[in-house]
Amino acid sequence: MGRRGFARLGAARLRAPASALALALVLALAFALLPVLARAQGSKVSSAPELARAIETLKPGEWVWAPEVAPEGPVLVFVDLSRQIALVYRNGIRIGATTVSTGKPGHATPTGVFTILQKDAKHRSSTYNNAPMPYQQRLTWDGVALHAGGLPGYPESHGCVHLPYNFARELFTVTELGVTVVVEGDAQHHLETSGNALLSPFDDTGKAIAYHPLRPGEQFHWTPDIAREGPVSVIVSKLDQRIVVLRGGKEIGRSVARIRDADAGSHVITQIVRAGKPHWVFVGMAGHEEEEGREIDEALLNRVEMPRAFHRDLDAVIGPGTTVLVTNSRVGAGSWDHLTVIDAIHPHAAPEGG
Repeated sequence: MGRRGFARLGAARLRAPASALALALVLALAFALLPVLARAQGSKVSSAPELARAIETLKPGEWVWAPEVAPEGPVLVFVDLSRQIALVYRNGIRIGATTVSTGKPGHATPTGVFTILQKDAKHRSSTYNNAPMPYQQRLTWDGVALHAGGLPGYPESHGCVHLPYNFARELFTVTELGVTVVVEGDAQHHLETSGNALLSPFDDTGKAIAYHPLRPGEQFHWTPDIAREGPVSVIVSKLDQRIVVLRGGKEIGRSVARIRDADAGSHVITQIVRAGKPHWVFVGMAGHEEEEGREIDEALLNRVEMPRAFHRDLDAVIGPGTTVLVTNSRVGAGSWDHLTVIDAIHPHAAPEGG
């Protein structure tokens, strides 16, 4: 491949049912009862430790909400399919958690990094005979959304993420269009990560997105004009050894990478503002609660290397609210070409062999 300049990540600022009528009647009855049930199943707390303790004891249909723990900042929603739990973060701090019900076999909820495309507090389904879907927050134009729905304790939706009624209402008040929603895991087999590609196959107009892998020998491509604005999300795939950059839910960059991390789990990192300065911190997602709020140290950042020019482009678009998902899930179709890094250097350090 020859000698090429590389930079470390540390330098960057970083479908119709058999009986639609019967289904509609069942859903209508369920939603009529939801407000009453949710009042008994939900709770509000006032401190981060109290919130953490409450999350550990959630049963199907239960939720906990503490928005005052972080009163302002960018919002991130993380849906863990394996544990059937959704977590809400603001400015990198967990402010809420709930049990969920996601897609059943044959209607699996897609994994991916999505943005909220549409909000409708009184939405009704055009697919399922006008069934109510309160506090709907659309993730894809082909029908996947967050909304209030049934919570039997296992995956039973047609692909959407069902939330308790009152939790869906609370979440609706703190989100806005463009908020990042990360969906990870495997609802059927309870794995830490899914083998499915994380990228949504549809754009914000409902059209299928063409997959553009890196060509043989190509180190990266960068097309920022595809999406000139919107929240920035970065996916670091340890399995594919790739970095993908999304803005407004659309891919604007993809690069080869060398990621030295033996951890099989996934981690979410976000840039927040503390004392007027940006900081990269862990989001304490399910299974990694102890990481919450911990700043990223140089040793961890130096495990990820990328082409120097790609690092420069990435550095120009990230800022407070940028989300980084480090995962073993794939970010594209097919196998990836093995990357041999001949020369990997820190942009502020003397060259070193690699």
